[in-house]
Amino acid sequence: MHVTTLLDAKGHDVATISHSALVRDAVIAMHERSIGALVVTGATPPLVGIISERDVVRHLALRGVEILHAPVSALMSASVTTCDPTTSCTTLMGLMTEHRIRHVPVLDNGELVGLVSIGDIVKARFDELEREKRDLLDYVSAR
Repeated sequence: MHVTTLLDAKGHDVATISHSALVRDAVIAMHERSIGALVVTGATPPLVGIISERDVVRHLALRGVEILHAPVSALMSASVTTCDPTTSCTTLMGLMTEHRIRHVPVLDNGELVGLVSIGDIVKARFDELEREKRDLLDYVSAR
């Protein structure tokens, strides 16, 4: 299975926020959309970073609530691991594990076309295992 399969199932919508927006706005956007990360956009397309709930919590612990009034660029991860639609889910799981990340933007020829979370991969793998189980039960029952 490849990333394109995941995106076909979940959609290509990507929640973004400007690097100059306030962290408070990022927190509100993540809460309202029930998501764990936003792709950060800026002067350089397609993205300049990513900000996650984890980033916010870590900085809150270190710097207190005043961090909510800082720009997103102050908290975002500027080094972003990305993939393309042809990346296999197995490879993506390895990247997420190796880099200890939960969200990976998907780029196709330099254009942002999606965002895959660890939850998307777990759901896809679970669905795949359920199909295999059903197929095996059907095979055994047919004997």
